[in-house]
Amino acid sequence: MKYGICHLGVIPLRKENDHKSELISQLLYGDSFKIIDQRKDWFKVRLDWDKYEGWITQNQAVLIEEKAHKLIQEQAFLASKHLIDFVHLANQQIFPIPLGSDLRSLSLLEHSIEYTPEALSSKREDIIQTAYQFLHAPYLWGGKTPMGIDCSGLTQMVYKIHGIPLKRDAYQQAQQGNSLSFIEESQPGDLAFFDNKEGDIIHVGILLQNHFILHAHGKVRIDRIDQTGIFNSELQTHSHKLRLIKSIL
Repeated sequence: MKYGICHLGVIPLRKENDHKSELISQLLYGDSFKIIDQRKDWFKVRLDWDKYEGWITQNQAVLIEEKAHKLIQEQAFLASKHLIDFVHLANQQIFPIPLGSDLRSLSLLEHSIEYTPEALSSKREDIIQTAYQFLHAPYLWGGKTPMGIDCSGLTQMVYKIHGIPLKRDAYQQAQQGNSLSFIEESQPGDLAFFDNKEGDIIHVGILLQNHFILHAHGKVRIDRIDQTGIFNSELQTHSHKLRLIKSIL
């Protein structure tokens, strides 16, 4: 088995080994992975954080030894905490990394950052404050950064920054946590899931106080939510139909 790590700010994870293939997710700085297949200039990888699989180009990965890979997994998760941070290389050059990057491998990569990374609390109020940092980020299918993010990427990254693993896709996240019967039972930080006419989970957002929800729809935005679903005040209609609410914490 081969192992690797993302040593760049963001790299695309594609459905197939082709630059024209669908963007299904992204690797952020510090994301480690197993290499499960190889074709020409491409690696098929399985991410350690959520076991998501896809293809990346070989020239956007750094291979690491199994011992180093294991050491990363044994450490408490340390996330970058600003919208943009700057990594310093040994040659005094710098490059940007986005909010939620994994800082556990700084020393392994011989990189440094301007502050001492620390594990963040999993208190609901802290999770909500992190969620607000993504507000107005543009919607991007497969995206996971404040420069472009999708609905499940948003919920996954907000929780990841606080060391709490969520799966990548909305329907997968809907299988985690404990179900709540009514919105009135929910607390800020709980997740609300929404389905289509076929009953498939297609959307997810983070509940806020006073029956508001933060979610990625066109952009990361805040809307009203009721027992029917998300009410878009601009359109004066419900944009998403509520299926279930889950408490992850």
